[in-house]
Amino acid sequence: MTDAVATDSSVPTPETSNESGEENAPTREARLWQGDGWTARVIKNESDEGWAVEMIKDGEAEPALVAPWTMGRDKKNPKPLDTNAFNTWVKTASEVLRRHEQQLHAMLHKEVYATVGETRWKVTLDIVADEYDPYAMLSAFDEFDEQVAQVKVTPAFKLSMGSATTWIENEFAKPR
Repeated sequence: MTDAVATDSSVPTPETSNESGEENAPTREARLWQGDGWTARVIKNESDEGWAVEMIKDGEAEPALVAPWTMGRDKKNPKPLDTNAFNTWVKTASEVLRRHEQQLHAMLHKEVYATVGETRWKVTLDIVADEYDPYAMLSAFDEFDEQVAQVKVTPAFKLSMGSATTWIENEFAKPR
């Protein structure tokens, strides 16, 4: 005897067909839209009596964006999703992810320029936020953007024009 799994037929899955009957076609329902690598789902707003839309990027467990959604004409149910709303939410959620990635990159990557003698150096610090063994790589590049030195340092290393100049003047010896 095999175990039967009860499923809610009102919740489409990637294997089910949509309104048009096409397999794996984008889902276009009043409260659930899928397409362009995203799923938009209208949900009950946990913080008040209204509704919210959550945008989930395909392959991700958590929503990239949760935002208030408009009430319908009856002032009780949510307004149905449509093409324009879905496209706007995809654009907004994509921008949120892009800004998050830029902020993370800015936190983990620092860059300064230092002139020692006649040479202008670019010095970078790239933090590797490993859960068990975080570290950073300090690198020096000459005026031709060729890497001439690289050392592993602690992620707490403070990169500044002064620390970069000192490192270069000490012939790229590992900073203490």
